[in-house]
Amino acid sequence: MQHSQTHLRSRPISAGHLRAFEAVSRHLNFRAASEELALTQSAVSRQIQALEEEVGVSLFLRHTRAVELTTAGAQLLMAVSQALPRIDGAVRQIRQSAGRKSVSLTTFASFASMWLIPRLEAFQQDHPDIDIRIDASDNAVDLDVADVDVALRYGNAAAMPPGARRMFGEQLTPVASPWLLKSGPHLSQPADLARFALIEAGDAHRTHLEWLSWQRWLELHKLGKLTPKRWMYFNYAYQMVQAALTGQGVVLARLPLVAESLANGDLIEVLPNCRMDSPMAYWLLVGPRSAQRPEIKAFCSWLSAQAHATRETIGEVPDPDSVDQID
Repeated sequence: MQHSQTHLRSRPISAGHLRAFEAVSRHLNFRAASEELALTQSAVSRQIQALEEEVGVSLFLRHTRAVELTTAGAQLLMAVSQALPRIDGAVRQIRQSAGRKSVSLTTFASFASMWLIPRLEAFQQDHPDIDIRIDASDNAVDLDVADVDVALRYGNAAAMPPGARRMFGEQLTPVASPWLLKSGPHLSQPADLARFALIEAGDAHRTHLEWLSWQRWLELHKLGKLTPKRWMYFNYAYQMVQAALTGQGVVLARLPLVAESLANGDLIEVLPNCRMDSPMAYWLLVGPRSAQRPEIKAFCSWLSAQAHATRETIGEVPDPDSVDQID
């Protein structure tokens, strides 16, 4: 359906048929798209034909059992696949603002499980009218376009975007359960770790988190050749700490994530004078479209208070340059 330039329209196309186009492009099948959209297959076909008339070129090549995008179709899909989620996100925010107040938050799973969720009850008691939605994922989202208000991220300062607020830093320290320390071998100096199972991340040696490894800590304490009783590897920090809580070994833990367990005696810092500094920190980011909403301000104020308490618990003195960004 290639049209001459004299027939091409110059005005913007209507948006009514773009969802049908996106669905057909994603499925490459009119029937599947019609089922998703709850329309008849002929209705979807007519929408696509109308869109092609407006654009002025064919967007699909029709085959007997399937369709494929033309070059023009692929070009249009790139724009549509970015625009529709942004529109949907804006509509969801409008609907939310007209109903209950809510805060949507994204962070990585271990931080959600070990730091955020245990504290949330206090916020909800003070703000029972604010709903909380947590997306625990290791994938960083773009707050400019995503339907998310707040992000709590982990990284060094250079990796953070402008406007990121530092919550607290971290140190690495060996911790174990009181039960293991009472029933197991004596542990009073770094060399004694050879008598224990050591727990760490399974991918610590293959990623940017290599500095989290026991090997780095052992080399720092002149024990680079130490061989433990056995190694235990896990994918996530909360799995590693759970193994330590059940007495399965000693874990090199991120201090802010186990501060409460240390304070209540569930875990023991076995070598408190052997902490290892980390270049990483925990950061608060607020979406530009959400920053002025009262419920977001309340939640961020509460987060700042919780971060302050964590800094006090772990004995962190923030750098002077970062004080204004924390509270």
